Amino acid sequence: MRLLDERPATSFAAATFAPAPAEERGLDRDATRLLVARPEGVEHARFRDLAGFLDPGDVVVVNNSATVAGQLDAVSDRRGPVVLHVATPLDDGTWVVELRTAPDAARPVLDAGPGEEIRTGPVRLRLVAPYPRADSSPTGTGDRLWQASTEGDLACHAARHGRPISYGYLDRRYPLAAYQTVFATEPGSAEMPSAGRPFTRSLVTELVSRGVAVAPVTLHTGVSSQEAGEAPQPERFAVSASTARLVEAARAGGGRVVAVGTTVTRALESAVDATGRLVATRGWTERVVTPGDPPRVVTGLVTGWHDPAASHLLLVEAVAGTGLTQAAYDAAVAGGYLWHEFGDAGLFLAPRRR
Repeated sequence: MRLLDERPATSFAAATFAPAPAEERGLDRDATRLLVARPEGVEHARFRDLAGFLDPGDVVVVNNSATVAGQLDAVSDRRGPVVLHVATPLDDGTWVVELRTAPDAARPVLDAGPGEEIRTGPVRLRLVAPYPRADSSPTGTGDRLWQASTEGDLACHAARHGRPISYGYLDRRYPLAAYQTVFATEPGSAEMPSAGRPFTRSLVTELVSRGVAVAPVTLHTGVSSQEAGEAPQPERFAVSASTARLVEAARAGGGRVVAVGTTVTRALESAVDATGRLVATRGWTERVVTPGDPPRVVTGLVTGWHDPAASHLLLVEAVAGTGLTQAAYDAAVAGGYLWHEFGDAGLFLAPRRR
């Protein structure tokens, strides 16, 4: 795929990770930067300017999943101290987990094996099998995610003693409240649905006052620290009947459907029926939006900035096209935009459908 394979490595080497939430850097949430990429070109703005780039009749779809405390200090019976990332509870009572290096979760542990025991507080876990399957590693160098059985209440222990999942590029640890969006009402995301973080209540009010509808879906994220070429793991989602009706009304009126984040895009595109209409749906999704399997409903995207080999970047290209995505990333790197969950944002608008 051209965008991932031919992008100059030096451009991404110049990217700067956001070390802290906007508020800790002296900014309001909606004062972070916004790069607007449209067929007419690229423009620089602030996130609070978002409403000015949308039109009456558009609909902005947000993720109402709340972030849970998913990072725990733990000890492996084979390797000693590790950081445990608690990703997703499965329907059979087991969990999807990731082991990372202590003390700051800087790297995934790729040489774990079945039967390895992990202890965190009173809870014991035993690695059962790679997840989602034994051949799921894209590089052949090891398995990052594991299905694990548990003894003890892992969810309760994480809620009481865990912290938000974070990585070594942050300047310090931040409380769980820093990882919640203004839309967060349904606990379940292992990592923050970060595209929604710059929104404020005043910005939502402005959108609605200008005739731009705002509607929720739910998608509970797993861990997003993917290896190169790794597809997103299966995730729980729900699209309500009221949101489906609102989106279909916007489409019928010629409005854009702007997804706030790759999570929302995945949820919406997982709820499209055989006729191309959005319908109420809930369950698990394995949908991966790519240029080869493009979106049928989403025509705009609010998102952060993604690493060059991430599947999220393929989704951006699927919405906006190769050329516009390339131009936006070049402009973001040249302009010093900040990457990752506390960073700056992009608004990608595809050409209007006639």
